Amino acid sequence: MATDVGPSSTRLGWIGTGVMGRSMCANLINAGYTLTVFTRTPSKAQELISMGAHWVDTPKAVASQSDVVFSIVGYPSDVRQVILDSNSGVLSGLRQGGVIIDMTTSEPSLAVEIHSIASAAGCSAIDAPVSGGDLGARNAALSIFAGGEESIVQRLNPLFNLLGKVYYMGAPGKGQFTKLGNQVVIASSMVGLCEGLIYAHKAGLDLNHFVNAISTGAAGSKSLDLYGSRILNRDLEPGFYVNHFVKDLGICLRECQNMGLALPGLALAQQLYLSLKAHGEGDLGTQALILALERINNLSLQSEASAIGKP
Repeated sequence: MATDVGPSSTRLGWIGTGVMGRSMCANLINAGYTLTVFTRTPSKAQELISMGAHWVDTPKAVASQSDVVFSIVGYPSDVRQVILDSNSGVLSGLRQGGVIIDMTTSEPSLAVEIHSIASAAGCSAIDAPVSGGDLGARNAALSIFAGGEESIVQRLNPLFNLLGKVYYMGAPGKGQFTKLGNQVVIASSMVGLCEGLIYAHKAGLDLNHFVNAISTGAAGSKSLDLYGSRILNRDLEPGFYVNHFVKDLGICLRECQNMGLALPGLALAQQLYLSLKAHGEGDLGTQALILALERINNLSLQSEASAIGKP
């Protein structure tokens, strides 16, 4: 980080090429950056390799060839392993002055711990979880919530701008707190969206027309825009996995307990999503919440899929 950030001067590393990470990494490659990547399943990086990325077999190897390393993995335990493992983690291979940017939704306390260990090693750490789903990742339209040193975040702006819009939220861990708050809002929004569709179906409304009508009023929301038509089309493919959302909501509830907060809407949403996992639906997208509400009410919106596109 001795020079300004740019394709000719900054080597980038990327760890995690799932639904979100693959598109985000591709956006950086398309902007001319040299990328070294690691993913536990090499085949998931094949598209990026064909674009010019170089695959290596450990996070440490990524770090040793990078000035800035991004990680976006599944769970806090994965974050701890890929960044802090003494033998193969990022911080065991990152040179002094290097930066690790963790974009996983994870525990605020872990973000603080990573920052402390990175600082002791002469490196910087930014917690920068994102919101916007698979479409936001593909279209470089993510909201990025950054915690850590503001000067480092500002210096990394040329990179963040290729992924979306960054918001500096404060000290280490504050990016994670912001993302967890974001998930609290989304959780109840998704319950409201699915309940509204169930209600409209039972009332005999044309659901496609219903979604179009309410989208321009006070009920309009990002969740409705992103998932309304997907639900009606029975497209339950993951833009964000149920398994990962359950993980996020669990972290939120633990933080609430630490804070002495009672958020009953969050708790209800977490239980509904947990029921999807119990039915083996954890690898579906968060819009699969409709399945839980259908089961509770012994009905299905399936017949509405054919209505999409009708005037």
